[in-house]
Amino acid sequence: MDKSEKKIIANNKKARHEFFIEDTIEAGIALKGTEVKSIRQGKVNVKESYATIEDGEVFINGMHISPYEQGNIYNVDSLRKRKLLLHKKQIRKLKADIQLQGYTLVPLTVYIINGKVKIELAVAKGKKLYDKRDTIAKKDAERRIRQHSSEKFRA
Repeated sequence: MDKSEKKIIANNKKARHEFFIEDTIEAGIALKGTEVKSIRQGKVNVKESYATIEDGEVFINGMHISPYEQGNIYNVDSLRKRKLLLHKKQIRKLKADIQLQGYTLVPLTVYIINGKVKIELAVAKGKKLYDKRDTIAKKDAERRIRQHSSEKFRA
């Protein structure tokens, strides 16, 4: 694999179902050495995580990174709060975006690019139950149209 390729480690499919994604941004994560090794093995989960802005810094909460097997005393808490690496201008923009009612910061994917662990954050607004049903109905209709059109071409 080429170093400049993007290798996706974890994907948060639930976020796209639960939220309307308004804007996305790439951020680095401040990690310990054993956490990086564990992420490279694919032992990370971002399904229940979210990001907060505290004192001009962005932190990700609830991101689970399993302890590295050979890490012994160097392993840290698997659910600890981790700092995200962003420029001040980006943090100010995110803070202005989430000041709006109902908006939050949700991680979408964790990936490795150029040997560095990155996370894609989204400014998102929560969906109501009827919005989720509407989205499922649209996907189902599109699927049926594709099936129907492919059957016409086979005949």
